Amino acid sequence: MPDATGLELIAQELEDAEDLGAGTVLERLYFRERGTLTVAPARIGAVLEHLRARGYAFLASVHGLDYWPAEPRLSVNYELLDMVARDRITIKVRVSGEDPEVPSVTPAWPTANHQEREIYDMFGVVFKGHPDLRRILMPEDYEGYPQRRDFPIGGEPVLFTYNDTSTLGSPE
Repeated sequence: MPDATGLELIAQELEDAEDLGAGTVLERLYFRERGTLTVAPARIGAVLEHLRARGYAFLASVHGLDYWPAEPRLSVNYELLDMVARDRITIKVRVSGEDPEVPSVTPAWPTANHQEREIYDMFGVVFKGHPDLRRILMPEDYEGYPQRRDFPIGGEPVLFTYNDTSTLGSPE
């Protein structure tokens, strides 16, 4: 993991890059020996390519988070590894819950294909430019996004009543 100073240097390198520019890095966080950079959603592809050239060539994971009730509500996190230097960095993109759109990185990182589809299915984040963005876990006609924190929790009524008056261990 880059230490706090290393994370600042990476963030400054991204800000100084000609293809990215100022305003690319929105937040820097070094917590529990993990480095995280929050970047502007429109620049995620260029940021990941810049980090790939720097040695972070393995996209280990893409996952979604919901920070409800905070805004921007939804987050897409990209875990990158540098296998030579044994280094890891997290790149985070935050988007609104009303119109969650992030450019797809699947064309450059094929391993993101199913992970982006899962985030779309569970959180409703639309990945613009994804080659096959459709539900992967839930039925196509399913309404809502079950991993969002405001998704209704509840059960369905049980349709059978066999043994409903007796329980294990109780005298009959």
